[in-house]
Amino acid sequence: MTADPSTPPLIRAMLEPAFYDHPAARPRLIETHISWVILAGDYAYKLKKPVDLGFLDFSTLEKRRFYCAEELRLNRRLAPSFYLDLVRISGPASAPRLNGEGEAIEFAVKMKQFPQTAQLDRMLDSGKLRAGHIDAMADFIAGFHLRAEASDPQTDHGEPAQVHAPVAENFRQIRERITESKHVKTLDGLEQWSEAEFRRLLPVFKQRKTNGWIRECHGDLHLRNLAWVDHKPLAFDCIEFNPELRWIDVISDIAFLVMDLEDRGQPSFAWRLLNRYLERTGDYAGIATLRFYLVYRALVRAKVDAIRCAQPGISERERREAGEDFSAYLKLAQRHARTGDAALIITHGLSGSGKSTLSQPLLERLGAIRLRSDVERKRLFGFRATESAQAAPDAGIYSAEKTDQTYTRLAELAAGLLDAGYPVIVDATFQKPEQRARFRKLAAEKQRPWIILDFTASPDTLRRRIARRQDDASDANLQVLEQQLQHWRPLAQEEEQFAIRIDSEAPFDADAVAEQIRARYQPGN
Repeated sequence: MTADPSTPPLIRAMLEPAFYDHPAARPRLIETHISWVILAGDYAYKLKKPVDLGFLDFSTLEKRRFYCAEELRLNRRLAPSFYLDLVRISGPASAPRLNGEGEAIEFAVKMKQFPQTAQLDRMLDSGKLRAGHIDAMADFIAGFHLRAEASDPQTDHGEPAQVHAPVAENFRQIRERITESKHVKTLDGLEQWSEAEFRRLLPVFKQRKTNGWIRECHGDLHLRNLAWVDHKPLAFDCIEFNPELRWIDVISDIAFLVMDLEDRGQPSFAWRLLNRYLERTGDYAGIATLRFYLVYRALVRAKVDAIRCAQPGISERERREAGEDFSAYLKLAQRHARTGDAALIITHGLSGSGKSTLSQPLLERLGAIRLRSDVERKRLFGFRATESAQAAPDAGIYSAEKTDQTYTRLAELAAGLLDAGYPVIVDATFQKPEQRARFRKLAAEKQRPWIILDFTASPDTLRRRIARRQDDASDANLQVLEQQLQHWRPLAQEEEQFAIRIDSEAPFDADAVAEQIRARYQPGN
């Protein structure tokens, strides 16, 4: 491959097949503002540029060696079979040798290469990214976050000052690179919002650290750093260069991916991912910080594009595209800085009536957070979501006392989500009037609309659905259903005004139902 004349001699030498101790017919270079990656045969070699950008410093050889070793350690947590080794390069730069004798002139991370078409951004662009990939990725990230090391309470990680520092630094670095008055004005507004939101959330940030949610995360979790290889997800390119940017709240980590999906025109995937992730981790309290971190993450990407715009050696087309992306990220940050419409939506229906199945496309369209009683009941009493806790009806964790505790927990979680400004769907049977009344009262206290999704299906259909259930959080069996059928009562007449009836045996138009729900957000409805 012929290199650009501005490419350093070492990188040009690494684009020659003879440099390698393995087959590498046509090495290819990928360049970012902080690294060079050479794709050579079955492998990739990543070298760090000798730059000091403030938020990272690779200016000396020893620093580059250290951060290569860190990159290897961190990424082996998520892709152990792809991050292979730390390699030394000796030589003169004009005739370097891989793992040769003599003093090292550079270091690189050696990785097993996978097809770039397997990156999630490429899969999305080619129309190959599906809901199943999103679900698997959410499970993968949730598992990683739950396993990740929590910060030592004695360190500064996760302290409010450490939360604030990268946000403030981000604004400073963007300001250094923009001159257009409209961009300056937008940035002023976002900085004022971020400062006010930070002050409002101070007690929450402190509680997040106390509760162990500050962990050694990925730090740069977006679609270009995720892939689908060998029928499973993997993540790569963790932030190694600044511990403060990876010892963060897990919600900050997942917020980056949620923001990226939204930026790429996939809000349904964004909310599907977030809900699946929360269902796995149970970290609904973290949603109090989500809006703050979504704005921050959009501005991180804006900063990267501002740096790209100022980077020497890029084409005018690349510079123009970076400028357009910068503007788009500012607009996305503005959108997240506005509190959306929040409503308290509950389901009402027998087991098998479609509550969980049909509320899924609704949450994706509404940007809602769903609480599933089947999952939260088991979490409350120490069971995994798909672990059977079956007992006779009204016994074990399904006793009247345990059921009341479950609804109390659902109400507590819903209150926090409403306070964060998000619509909430509480997916439960809500068989008893007093259960519904509790949530109606909560909606009134929070001054939010209260909506009932009333699901119906014939008894025969319910029985067929229950009989074929597999790998579901619900323990409802035919015995439970028959008892429900015996005692089932319709909504009270005075509740009908809040209800949207859904016949789950008929074709389901999720868009139409979502519009019905949004119409209830309006004053006077």
